[in-house]
Amino acid sequence: MSDKTAVNLTGVKESKGVWLVKVPKYLSQQWDKAADKGEVGKITIGKKQGKTEVRFSLNEELTARGAVGETDASLQVPRDHPFTMHTVGGQTMAVFSQSEADEISLEGMVVHRAECRPVVNDNYMKLKKLQLKESTKPQRLSQQLERAVTTIFKPVANHDFNLEHERKKKSEGKMVRVERQLVLDMLFSAFEKHQYYNIKDLVDITKQPVTYLKEIMRDIGMYNSKGAHKSTWELKPEYRHYQSAEEEEMQTA
Repeated sequence: MSDKTAVNLTGVKESKGVWLVKVPKYLSQQWDKAADKGEVGKITIGKKQGKTEVRFSLNEELTARGAVGETDASLQVPRDHPFTMHTVGGQTMAVFSQSEADEISLEGMVVHRAECRPVVNDNYMKLKKLQLKESTKPQRLSQQLERAVTTIFKPVANHDFNLEHERKKKSEGKMVRVERQLVLDMLFSAFEKHQYYNIKDLVDITKQPVTYLKEIMRDIGMYNSKGAHKSTWELKPEYRHYQSAEEEEMQTA
């Protein structure tokens, strides 16, 4: 969805009020089984002892289909679901919908919050028992084979990246340590161009073994383990032939 998608705000002009209802997972799964534009159930609103009583009754056809993934046809999901009403609590909430063409529309503002709960009966307890049993099943199971596996997968003798490394190693030759002063000259020349270098870049410049190069850099340089130039090396102040921007500002001040 693009950040510039237009939103249809017709619902604001029509002052639609909607209910925000929390339903059990198994109930939403049963609703998904309903035919297009089919009836999933009915809501009845009444009064009992001066209080508003709301109840949802699931369509009998959906109830008779049984729980999702259940092989026992005798098990049915609960049909009656009373609502537990809650206040909006001073919050401003809205409900949006998205069409297949990615058009976003405002359906209305939330005026009531409710929780749809099932009536606890034998069917509901059987359903909870099944859900608990399904949740404890391991995702992977070991299986005993009746006969040995005859398919043989031969490993690759040498991978492409290993061959490429070998070719590069032969073309460049083995890195041989040169005199320390020659390495220092190459390093000082490189640091006159840039203040910060990664150790890999210094290896490419000097063509020296990384362990030997780090040994020299510990004497003349500093390793940045954090900050904007993390994981890079720079020369110690006494070895610099230039001044960084921070040092220039300090001297000017």
